[in-house]
Amino acid sequence: MPENSTSPLLEIRDLRIEATVYPPGEAPHDITIVDGVSLTLQKGKVLGLIGESGAGKSTIGLASMAYGRGGVRITGGKVVLNGRDVLKAGRQGLRSLRGKEVRYVAQSAAAAFNPAHRLMDQVVEAAVVHGVASRAEAEKRAKSLFRKLSLPDPDNIGKRYPHQVSGGQLQRVMTAMALCSEPDLIVFDEPTTALDVTTQIDVLAAIKDAIRDTGVAALYITHDLAVVAQVSDEIMVLRHGKLVEWGHTRQIIKEPRQEYTNQLVSVHEIEHQEKPPRETPLLSVRNVTAAYGGGPIDVLKDISVDLYAGQTLAVVGESGSGKSTLARAITGLLPPKEGSIEFAGRTLPSRLAERTRDDLRELQMIYQMADVAMNPRQTVGTIIGRPLEFYFGIRGRERDARVEELLDKIEMGHGFKDRYPAELSGGQKQRVCIARALAAKPSLIICDEVTSALDPLVANGILRLLLELQAEEDVAYLFITHDLATVKSIADSIAVMYQGSVVRYGSKSKVLAPPFDDYTDLLLSSVPEMEIGWLEKAISSRRMESAGN
Repeated sequence: MPENSTSPLLEIRDLRIEATVYPPGEAPHDITIVDGVSLTLQKGKVLGLIGESGAGKSTIGLASMAYGRGGVRITGGKVVLNGRDVLKAGRQGLRSLRGKEVRYVAQSAAAAFNPAHRLMDQVVEAAVVHGVASRAEAEKRAKSLFRKLSLPDPDNIGKRYPHQVSGGQLQRVMTAMALCSEPDLIVFDEPTTALDVTTQIDVLAAIKDAIRDTGVAALYITHDLAVVAQVSDEIMVLRHGKLVEWGHTRQIIKEPRQEYTNQLVSVHEIEHQEKPPRETPLLSVRNVTAAYGGGPIDVLKDISVDLYAGQTLAVVGESGSGKSTLARAITGLLPPKEGSIEFAGRTLPSRLAERTRDDLRELQMIYQMADVAMNPRQTVGTIIGRPLEFYFGIRGRERDARVEELLDKIEMGHGFKDRYPAELSGGQKQRVCIARALAAKPSLIICDEVTSALDPLVANGILRLLLELQAEEDVAYLFITHDLATVKSIADSIAVMYQGSVVRYGSKSKVLAPPFDDYTDLLLSSVPEMEIGWLEKAISSRRMESAGN
């Protein structure tokens, strides 16, 4: 545990947090989410909280505000902020605390803003309500923060509505909103996880500069050790609600003391040798152009790519490049204006409703957020068994036997058949979604950012599983991602997308070999590395290139 000579701004002692779960058909029971965690945080410092899904990171961050969501209860310990135990603050004390002394920056800025109000109204609200500043003073401070956070047109961006700015810009506006009331502490909860790598680097740099310039303390919650290494003074590693290791950033990165921390630090890229294409493509996207709602703006522009059986085509690009829109066109959710989708030697109907049951069976999809892709009131066995019933009419003992076979295939075992999604970790939930897709015996699975919400160890396990299943089942993957490290681990071919067009396409060895076009070079150089000071070097290099142009 790092030693500090001055009194901490935030001190958490022996924190214990529980929740009651209500499994359908079973008696309610309590589970422990955070088990005896203690920490201290000094003024002007950043403590990174890292760990896999379910480690208790966000729960601890919210507890610093004396808040527990979803029925969570703080059942033991103390949370001392500015010398007082906030767990005893009372309703009025908490109203003053939240929004004035401590602010929260959520993972999804889009969900945190009211779409009916202008940005400026929302940014200054807490500062004005809590009497920190007048409306005029708060607006002046907000515009100064917009400049500090490198937002475009800082004097006027506050007049826009949330939908009129990009995801990265909205995340920076949310940071400005947190800083506007001059809090002592900000809780950053996965603020860059949902962003593409090029946007992430800008937001990280803006957050780091804002913390340095304002002197605010911060808890920075993430599952990405390479990201937290760029912004944190100290790092706390959590697992299953317990403290694993806590130390200065350099010590955690360079000399981890615990085996779990060492595993996080030393996750290696999977060495995947690309396979040569077969004679005939399984999937051919031919000159596809598409627009939402039949509008005049084309979100896909003359896209042509091929995918072969037993291989993986990675589709990469920043947010808004058209990756997921391409998936929607292939699945029939967005009928193209022009072009065709050819699959297994036949032209697929452009609309989902016109496709046969066999068309649907052969082309499955795995989504980014496994949490919302499963019915929480159904058991794992029911979730995996549904495609067996729907596509093949398999029921009873035969269905149960096939479900158990699929659970073995995803390395989970029969014991999970009667569990509910709430009883699974993030990685286990994603494995169940993979098993559900495999149950249909598809020829092609579209994987839409399936590892982006997972910690490096769990993500690595999911990638290895997908490659093993591909070798066994000869299934093809269309792998949508913004993570170039993942692309190197799984792809045979790559399509780089930018503003609805494919700007670079070919085998992995060809696409990842220089010379690079400017956009691909930007993507590759924006992938965070497990190196202290990497962020400053990356930003400096980008500014030099910009000045040279």
